[in-house]
Amino acid sequence: MNFGSRKSLDDTEINLIPFIDVLLVVLIFLMLSTTFTRLTELEVQLPTSRADDMAPRPQDIVVTIGSDGRYTVNRLPVDGKDTTALATALRQAAQALPAEATVVIAADAMATHQSVIAAMDAARQSGLARLAFTTQPPAAP
Repeated sequence: MNFGSRKSLDDTEINLIPFIDVLLVVLIFLMLSTTFTRLTELEVQLPTSRADDMAPRPQDIVVTIGSDGRYTVNRLPVDGKDTTALATALRQAAQALPAEATVVIAADAMATHQSVIAAMDAARQSGLARLAFTTQPPAAP
Protein backbone atom coordinates (compact mmCIF):
# COMPACT_ATOMS: atom_id res chain seq x y z
CA MET A 1 0.00 0.00 0.00
CA ASN A 2 1.35 3.27 -1.07
CA PHE A 3 -0.13 6.29 0.72
CA GLY A 4 1.79 8.81 -1.31
CA SER A 5 5.31 9.93 -1.44
CA ARG A 6 6.82 11.46 1.63
CA LYS A 7 8.55 14.80 1.30
CA SER A 8 12.11 14.90 2.29
CA LEU A 9 13.19 16.98 5.28
CA ASP A 10 15.03 19.38 3.00
CA ASP A 11 11.75 20.72 1.61
CA THR A 12 10.26 21.79 4.98
CA GLU A 13 9.84 25.53 5.61
CA ILE A 14 8.88 27.52 8.68
CA ASN A 15 5.99 29.85 8.03
CA LEU A 16 6.83 33.15 9.75
CA ILE A 17 3.62 35.02 8.95
CA PRO A 18 1.63 33.73 12.00
CA PHE A 19 4.63 34.46 14.23
CA ILE A 20 4.82 38.05 12.96
CA ASP A 21 1.06 38.47 13.46
CA VAL A 22 1.34 37.36 17.08
CA LEU A 23 4.26 39.72 17.70
CA LEU A 24 2.32 42.64 16.24
CA VAL A 25 -0.65 41.89 18.50
CA VAL A 26 1.65 41.74 21.55
CA LEU A 27 3.30 45.01 20.51
CA ILE A 28 -0.06 46.75 20.11
CA PHE A 29 -1.20 45.41 23.49
CA LEU A 30 1.95 46.73 25.20
CA MET A 31 1.62 50.12 23.53
CA LEU A 32 -1.99 50.49 24.65
CA SER A 33 -1.49 49.21 28.18
CA THR A 34 1.57 51.34 28.98
CA THR A 35 0.85 54.27 31.26
CA PHE A 36 2.77 57.50 31.00
CA THR A 37 3.38 59.66 34.05
CA ARG A 38 3.77 63.39 33.98
CA LEU A 39 6.87 65.12 35.21
CA THR A 40 4.77 67.23 37.58
CA GLU A 41 3.64 64.13 39.46
CA LEU A 42 7.13 63.20 40.61
CA GLU A 43 8.04 63.47 44.26
CA VAL A 44 11.51 64.89 44.59
CA GLN A 45 13.64 64.26 47.64
CA LEU A 46 16.88 66.15 47.53
CA PRO A 47 19.98 64.07 48.19
CA THR A 48 22.28 64.42 51.11
CA SER A 49 26.01 64.06 50.86
CA ARG A 50 28.21 61.72 52.82
CA ALA A 51 31.37 63.29 51.41
CA ASP A 52 33.98 64.68 53.72
CA ASP A 53 33.53 68.30 54.66
CA MET A 54 35.75 70.42 52.46
CA ALA A 55 37.32 73.46 54.04
CA PRO A 56 36.65 76.71 52.19
CA ARG A 57 39.52 77.73 49.96
CA PRO A 58 40.67 81.33 49.67
CA GLN A 59 39.86 81.40 45.93
CA ASP A 60 36.19 80.52 46.54
CA ILE A 61 33.39 83.05 46.25
CA VAL A 62 30.55 81.93 48.51
CA VAL A 63 27.06 82.96 47.39
CA THR A 64 24.48 82.36 50.09
CA ILE A 65 20.80 82.26 49.11
CA GLY A 66 18.24 82.72 51.86
CA SER A 67 14.79 81.17 51.93
CA ASP A 68 13.30 84.56 51.05
CA GLY A 69 15.51 84.93 47.95
CA ARG A 70 18.06 87.37 49.36
CA TYR A 71 21.69 86.93 48.35
CA THR A 72 25.00 87.45 50.10
CA VAL A 73 28.43 87.27 48.44
CA ASN A 74 31.23 86.35 50.83
CA ARG A 75 28.94 87.31 53.74
CA LEU A 76 28.24 90.77 52.32
CA PRO A 77 24.56 91.41 51.53
CA VAL A 78 23.60 92.17 47.92
CA ASP A 79 21.23 95.06 47.33
CA GLY A 80 18.18 93.75 45.52
CA LYS A 81 17.13 90.29 44.40
CA ASP A 82 17.83 90.70 40.69
CA THR A 83 20.52 89.02 38.64
CA THR A 84 22.35 92.21 37.63
CA ALA A 85 23.03 93.27 41.24
CA LEU A 86 24.31 89.79 42.03
CA ALA A 87 26.49 89.74 38.90
CA THR A 88 28.01 93.09 39.87
CA ALA A 89 28.78 91.82 43.37
CA LEU A 90 30.35 88.66 41.93
CA ARG A 91 32.53 90.70 39.55
CA GLN A 92 33.74 92.85 42.45
CA ALA A 93 34.52 89.77 44.57
CA ALA A 94 36.35 88.09 41.67
CA GLN A 95 38.68 91.05 41.00
CA ALA A 96 40.99 90.16 43.88
CA LEU A 97 40.97 86.44 43.11
CA PRO A 98 42.79 84.37 40.49
CA ALA A 99 41.10 83.47 37.21
CA GLU A 100 40.22 79.99 38.48
CA ALA A 101 37.87 81.24 41.20
CA THR A 102 35.02 78.91 42.09
CA VAL A 103 31.53 80.14 42.94
CA VAL A 104 30.18 78.06 45.82
CA ILE A 105 26.39 78.27 46.05
CA ALA A 106 24.96 77.65 49.51
CA ALA A 107 21.19 77.72 49.09
CA ASP A 108 18.67 77.33 51.88
CA ALA A 109 16.52 74.21 51.60
CA MET A 110 13.43 76.40 51.24
CA ALA A 111 14.99 78.70 48.60
CA THR A 112 13.25 78.67 45.25
CA HIS A 113 14.75 76.94 42.28
CA GLN A 114 14.55 80.24 40.39
CA SER A 115 16.83 81.97 42.89
CA VAL A 116 19.46 79.23 42.47
CA ILE A 117 19.22 79.48 38.67
CA ALA A 118 19.54 83.26 38.94
CA ALA A 119 22.74 82.84 40.96
CA MET A 120 24.13 80.48 38.32
CA ASP A 121 23.18 82.94 35.59
CA ALA A 122 24.83 85.82 37.47
CA ALA A 123 28.03 83.76 37.77
CA ARG A 124 27.96 83.16 34.03
CA GLN A 125 27.42 86.87 33.36
CA SER A 126 30.41 87.64 35.60
CA GLY A 127 32.66 85.30 33.62
CA LEU A 128 32.95 82.75 36.42
CA ALA A 129 32.57 79.29 34.94
CA ARG A 130 33.38 77.06 37.93
CA LEU A 131 30.40 76.29 40.19
CA ALA A 132 30.02 74.16 43.28
CA PHE A 133 27.09 73.49 45.61
CA THR A 134 27.15 72.93 49.34
CA THR A 135 25.23 70.13 51.02
CA GLN A 136 24.71 69.01 54.55
CA PRO A 137 25.45 65.61 56.01
CA PRO A 138 22.48 63.30 56.59
CA ALA A 139 20.87 63.39 60.02
CA ALA A 140 22.19 60.79 62.43
CA PRO A 141 19.63 58.07 63.25
